[in-house]
Formats: sequence, C-alpha cells, structure tokens
Amino acid sequence: MLEFPIIDAHIHLLDQQRFSYGWAAGAPTLKRDWTIDDLVRSAKPYEIEGVVFVEVDVDAPQHLDEADWVAETAKADPRLKGAVVCLPLEQGERLEPEIARVAALKTTRGVRRLIQNQPDPDYVLRPDFLAALKLLPKYKLSFDICIFHPQLANTLEMVRRCPEVSFVLDHIGKPGIKDGLMEPWKAQIGELAKLPNVACKLSGATTEADHRAWTPAQLRPYIDWVCERFGIERILYGGDWPVSQLAGDYLQWLTTLELATEDFSEGERRNLFRDNAVRIYRL
Repeated sequence: MLEFPIIDAHIHLLDQQRFSYGWAAGAPTLKRDWTIDDLVRSAKPYEIEGVVFVEVDVDAPQHLDEADWVAETAKADPRLKGAVVCLPLEQGERLEPEIARVAALKTTRGVRRLIQNQPDPDYVLRPDFLAALKLLPKYKLSFDICIFHPQLANTLEMVRRCPEVSFVLDHIGKPGIKDGLMEPWKAQIGELAKLPNVACKLSGATTEADHRAWTPAQLRPYIDWVCERFGIERILYGGDWPVSQLAGDYLQWLTTLELATEDFSEGERRNLFRDNAVRIYRL
C-alpha cells in the first residue's frame, strides 16, 4: 500500500439542493450530495491529503455560482486545494471578464468546458473557442480536456494551435476500453504526448470499460501506454469520484492503478499520486 498521503487531482462535489445536474438524471447512484468527507471514508485505509475539484457540468447558467461555492467551501476545508471551473469558452474574447472573475478566486487553477458532449466535431477549432483558450495563460489558468476518443484528432490540432496554453487531458482521452479498441487512440495519444504543454490524468478508465465486468488486466494496456508516452513527470492520479461509482467503488480504481505501477520507484509513485498535482495545479 502507498506509504504517503494522496492528492486526488480529479474529484467532483455535488450539492443537489444548490445546483441542477441534468446529465445525472439517468444515474440514480449519484442522486445525493457528495462531500470530501465521503471521499475520505471511501478511500480508507489510504489517506487523502487533498483534492482538486473539477466542475460537474451544472445546468446553465449556474457555472459561476458553482465556482463561488467551491471557493467558499475551500475556506472551511483546507483539503480542497484547487479547482478547475467551467466557462463557456465558445463565447470567445467577450468571455474575458468571466475569466478574470474566476481567476480572482483563490481556489481556481484551471478551466474546463466539456467537449465530449458537443455534437459539432469542429467545436474545439472554432475561432471563438480558440480565442478564449488563448486568454487563459494571461490569468495563469490551464485547460482540462474532456473528450471521447473519436474527438482526439481535432483535439490534437487544437493543442498545436495553442502552444502557450497548459493542457491537462482528463480520463486518458476516454478510449474505447469496453470494445477493446486501442487504435487510433494509441497513436493519437502518442502524438499528443509529444507536445510539451500537455499532461494526462490517469482517471476515468473504469467508466469507459464494462461497468459490471471490467478487470484490472483489461485496463492495464491503456495505463501502461499513457505512462510510457507521457512519462512520470506528466501523469496525475485522478479518482473521478463519484462518477467512478458507476463502475465500482473508489478503492477498485485506486488499487488497480497501484498494482499497475508496482514497478515504479517510491519517488515515481509520489509524482503520480501526489507531487505532480501540486506542481501542475500550483497547489
């Protein structure tokens, strides 16, 4: 077992009374509040030292309220060390006042706009989207990329057009694990990893597999490829909790990833499960 406390670089907190989550309507498992205390209990006997909150795709127009709520929550709970908030980047340069507003919150370290649910395959290449992305370095904010694997080709082009932006790929690009697909995800991840401004979260893999029948062996080739391509300095542990509960409990993913990295040195494991999050998200 890991002999040091973990910083989970990708968790969600839900407050069902405060916010609406339309995307979760078909997921009764998630129909309650989810707190950091719940996560800490779920992780035992592992110790959670801190977390990075990632926006939960609240129904519009609640994204700024969510950012404010997380900042207030962090004042009372030092375990909440940073936040990746939602902004509608498709609004382009006129969004800059909102970027400045969320950047002024002490918790904000990055921005995410879900790409996975966008029907337009060229969404990330729209001029306004790219213009808003290119404003983020001015405010020392990174961008979390959340896509399904068929969107990787255009995502690569997006990243190439924004070399000054720091990107974090969520959920290893959501490959087709359930169907055993490796290509073209494998080649495209290799290309993405060549770009020095991209890091990758080892997160969200179980929900891309068969929720009831996945095995650690099924996930291992995807984990190994990401570790090999990105290298130990650019991978981060993320639990994707509580969304991960759809495919098993928190410990199932954590122990799967610990087993997959059993040949790592202690220092390399510290990077994956703690130190890279501190550095990349400036915690």
